[in-house]
Amino acid sequence: MIIEAIFVDHVSSERTQVMIQDGLIKEVGKNLGEADKSFDDSCLIFPGFIDLHVHAREDVSQKHNYKETFESASLAANQGGVVGFAEMPNNPIPPVDDNSYSDKLNLIGDFPILLYAAIGQHTVPLVREVPYKVFMGRSVGDLFFNSYPKLEQTIKRYSGKSVSFHCEDPLILEKNQAKILHEDKRPAQAEIEAIQFAIELTAKYNLKTKICHVSTKSGLEQCLAAKEHLDLTIEVTPHHLYFDTTILNNQNRKLLQVNPPIRSEKDRLALINALKKGKIDYMVTDHAPHTLEDKAAGISGLPQLDTYGLFVSWLIQKHNVEPRIIALMCSYNPGMFINKFAGIKLGQLKEGYQARFSVIDFSKPTIVTEEKIKSKSGWSPFKGVEFPGQVYVVEY
Repeated sequence: MIIEAIFVDHVSSERTQVMIQDGLIKEVGKNLGEADKSFDDSCLIFPGFIDLHVHAREDVSQKHNYKETFESASLAANQGGVVGFAEMPNNPIPPVDDNSYSDKLNLIGDFPILLYAAIGQHTVPLVREVPYKVFMGRSVGDLFFNSYPKLEQTIKRYSGKSVSFHCEDPLILEKNQAKILHEDKRPAQAEIEAIQFAIELTAKYNLKTKICHVSTKSGLEQCLAAKEHLDLTIEVTPHHLYFDTTILNNQNRKLLQVNPPIRSEKDRLALINALKKGKIDYMVTDHAPHTLEDKAAGISGLPQLDTYGLFVSWLIQKHNVEPRIIALMCSYNPGMFINKFAGIKLGQLKEGYQARFSVIDFSKPTIVTEEKIKSKSGWSPFKGVEFPGQVYVVEY
């Protein structure tokens, strides 16, 4: 089969052809023959988008299956133009060793999913090579650290490993718990201080570090400076790129509660500016499929897998982000990450890679409605928003 379209990768965006055989890309070129299917120029086709920060919730305990399963998260991902994702480990029964990791791995179906293993105070690296997640400060579950000395005592066992840090200083969080507003309970300084310590640990223990959901201008600047001499990458989320504190009010404050919190307009614009310059490594959702009842009770987290690609269309049209930069942070970079640990060839227009593509059709704007949501959460923080494109996955 030969597909002809404007294909976008991390290097270029041009009308070309892709030859596909047995579900894999066989060849890419301009004159491969008569096309079996052609997309007009209103469509951009990317190597499938990959989300490296998802909370699908399913584990062997099945305690949170009512919120999301790997199956429902996969449906939501496809709805959002996402062809693969990496799942975070803060489950009731977290994957902390080879046995618990294998137990969770056995729950995955056919959808391409990479699992993080959790780091806790008494954990050690797995025998198999996997990415790890550490929570600096209280989060869902029990695997978090309440002091830097305890964290460093554990991290030294993970020298040379791939570690993703949720950066919020536990002492600053504790100090501000009496504050009324969520963004005051988890102030910008908590992220800034924690990022600095994560950078110190990265240098000291030769870590391959990913800083999760960077939300502040100062934290971003720390990360960009550290990238010059350390193996360090940066995540940003749609909610920190789209929302800021100027829109928070008594009606939406609980709905948009998330960790780290929605930040100032200055922070948001700094993230967008860095993204436009190609300085952000990954755009991730931090998908957390809490119900509306959970949100009313003050639970942090937002469901966003369903709207990943729609948000990409907003970045391209609203902020003139170059499509090749989208391909870099949404396809190529996360594809390299997932391929390294799971051997899944996604994210590139290259011979031997899976023929799974994310399509954005700019001739068909999309309004987000709850009826279209595939996540079990059943709602979206972007409800009612009109995005400039229609998004879907094609695979051959």
